Amino acid sequence: MARASLSSSSPAVATPATASAPPAARPTADVTAITTRDDFLLELGQTLGGKAAVRPVDSLEAALAEMAGARRAQVLVIDARDVADVRAAAEAAHSSAARAAVVVFAENTSAARPADALKGSKVFALLPLPIDAARTQAVLEGAIAAAVANRSAAAAPAAAQSEAAVSGSPRPLRAAPDAEPPAARTFPTGLLLGAGAVAVALIAAGTFWFLTRGNHAPAASAASAARTPAPARAGSVPAATETSLLQGKVDELLEKARLAMHERRFSEPAGDNALLYYRSAAAADPANAEARDGLQRVAGVLAARFEEALNGARLDEAAATLASFKSAAPGDARGAAFEQRLYAGEMSHAFSDGNLDRAASVLHQAQQSGSVSTEQLARWRAEITRRQEDARVQRLAGLIDDRIRDGRLVDADDSALTYLQQLQAASPANAATQRATHDLVSACLHKAREAGLANNAAEQDRWLTAARTAGAKSADISAFQKELAAARAKAAQAESERLLQLARDRLHEGRLTEPAQDSAAAYLTQLQANDPASPALTAAGHELAKALLERARATVLAGKSGDVDLAAAKHWGADPKDLAAVQQLQAGTATAAIDPAALAASLKRLRNVPPDYPPNALAQRIAGSVLLEFTVDTRGEPRDIRVLEASPPQVFDQAAINAIRHWRYAPMIVNGAAVEVPVKTRMRFELPK
Repeated sequence: MARASLSSSSPAVATPATASAPPAARPTADVTAITTRDDFLLELGQTLGGKAAVRPVDSLEAALAEMAGARRAQVLVIDARDVADVRAAAEAAHSSAARAAVVVFAENTSAARPADALKGSKVFALLPLPIDAARTQAVLEGAIAAAVANRSAAAAPAAAQSEAAVSGSPRPLRAAPDAEPPAARTFPTGLLLGAGAVAVALIAAGTFWFLTRGNHAPAASAASAARTPAPARAGSVPAATETSLLQGKVDELLEKARLAMHERRFSEPAGDNALLYYRSAAAADPANAEARDGLQRVAGVLAARFEEALNGARLDEAAATLASFKSAAPGDARGAAFEQRLYAGEMSHAFSDGNLDRAASVLHQAQQSGSVSTEQLARWRAEITRRQEDARVQRLAGLIDDRIRDGRLVDADDSALTYLQQLQAASPANAATQRATHDLVSACLHKAREAGLANNAAEQDRWLTAARTAGAKSADISAFQKELAAARAKAAQAESERLLQLARDRLHEGRLTEPAQDSAAAYLTQLQANDPASPALTAAGHELAKALLERARATVLAGKSGDVDLAAAKHWGADPKDLAAVQQLQAGTATAAIDPAALAASLKRLRNVPPDYPPNALAQRIAGSVLLEFTVDTRGEPRDIRVLEASPPQVFDQAAINAIRHWRYAPMIVNGAAVEVPVKTRMRFELPK
C-alpha cells in the first residue's frame, strides 16, 4: 500500500544518558507505525515534532522487518483499528525486538476491549483515539526514553570499561538495581490512560529541561561516570560535550588540562580535553583560580568556533560547540544570544528545506529555552502556519490536477470536486484555489459541450449542474450556451458541406438514384433533412433533376418507360417545360419504339482510348476479357458504366472502365433530338506476342 512517509531528520528526544546533547541532535530512536491511515500518520508526526523518524507500515510483518537489526532504539506504534489481534501483535514485537517499547492507540468507544486484551502484556501504554496531542507527546517521549534505556543497558559494561580507560583508574562495574527493564514490565491497566501518562509526562519534561537548561552535573559515581558523546544531527561531527566529571587530584587534572590546551584539545576528543579537565578541577576545588581562568579561555575559543560555524551555516557543528561553551561558561551572557542566533539559523534552514515538522520542533525548543523573544516566536509561529496552509493548498491543488487529468471529476469521494470543495473551504481567496476552480469548471463544461453536440440533453444537464457546484458563475453558463450554439451551427454547416460534396461526387459518377444509400438522391435527401434552408440544396437539386431528365429521355428513346426518373426529376425541381417535353417524347414513341440495338450499331465513336494492361496481370502472364454495359448520353459521353461479366474476375475490370470513360461518340439524333443510347461491348486483354 503506497503511503507518504513522515520520516524526518529532525532531532529525537534524548535520554538521560545523553542529557548534554544540544537540542538539535540526531534522533535517538525510530518509531515504526502500523497503520493504513494518513491522517493518523500526520497527527503522529506533528505530535512528535521531529523528535523521531516515523516509518509507516501496513502490517506486523513489515514492522518487524523494519525493526530487525536496527542501530537505534525502537518504538512500535500500533493503530488498533488496523490490527485484528493487538495482543498477539504486541507479543510478537517483544519476541522479535525485546528492547522495543510498544504503544497502542485505540478509539475511545472500544478502549475497554483493548485494555482487557492487553492485561499482563508488556505494552508500554494504551492511548485513546482521536489523538490527544499533549498526552501523546508525553507518553511517546517516555516510550522513547524507555527504549533508549533498554538499548543502553546492553552496552553498559562496555561503556564502563571505556570510562575506566579514560579516567586513568580502573573502576569496578556496579550491578544494576534489581528492577525489571522498562520494555519488560507488565501492562498496568489501571494507570495507562490516567496517572501513568502523567508520570511519563513529568519524566519527559524533566528530561527536556535537563537537555535544554541544565549546564552542570555534580560529580558522578563510578557507574554514572561513563561519558557518551552527544548524538550528532544529520551530517554533523559528533559533539564532544561531557556532563560527567573526572575524579582525581586537582594538580594532576590541571596538568592534563595544560597539556590539552597546548595540544589544542579544547573540547575534544571525548574524555581527553581541556574543558573536561578544567571542569573536573573546578568541581574538586571551586576556588582554584587556574581552573576558573582555564574555563574562561576554553569558553573564548569555543565562542570563536561557534561564530565561525554559524557564519558558515554549519548548524550541527554550531549546536555542539554551543553546548560545550555553555558547559565551560554557564553564566556567560553570550550563551543566550548564541542560542537565539542558533535557533534563528535552524529555523531558516528548516524553512529553506521545506521541513515544517523540523521548524515546529525548533519553535518548541526555542519557546522552552526562553532565549527567544515572544515577538520572534510569534513571527515564526505565523510563518509556520502560513507555510502549512500553503502546503495543504498545494497538496489539494495537486490532487485536483491529477483527478482532472484522470477524468475523475465529480463521482465518488476521491474526485476533483471533493478536493476542490475542501480547498475552497480552507483557502477560498488563494490563487491556487481560483485556478483549480477554473480548471474544474472548464472540464465540466467541456463534458457538457460534448453531450450537447451529441444531443444528449440529460448528460448535458448533469455536467452543467456539476459545473455550478464547482463554482461556475452565471456568466460562465451563458458563455457556454452561446459557445454551444455556435459549435452546433458549425457542426451542422460542416455536415451540410459533407453531404453536398458527396451528392456532387455521385452526380459526376452517374449514380443518380442507385444504390439507394449511396447516391446523389440519397445524400441530397439527408441534406434536406439536416438543413432545409441551405442555398446550395436548391442548386444541387436542379442539377440532379436535369440529369434525371436526360436519363429519362434516353430511356424513352430506348423504348422503355421513363416515369420513375421523371417523378424524381419533378421532386428535385425540374423545369415543367423540360418535364413536358420528355413526357411528350414518351407519348410519341410509345407507338413507334426504337430498337436500342440498332441505335447502338449506328453510334459513331470519335475517340477510342485503349485500356492499360494491368501490371500484375502482365507480370503473371494473365489474359482475359470484360463485358461492359454503359449509356452514351446526349453529349456523346459514356456514363453509368458497369461490368456484366469478367474473365478472370476483378483483374481487368477497372482498366476496362477507365478506358471507356475516355471514349467519345457523336451524339445520336432521333426525330431531330439527341437521345441516349444503351451500349454493350466486350473488351479483350491479350498478352503481347
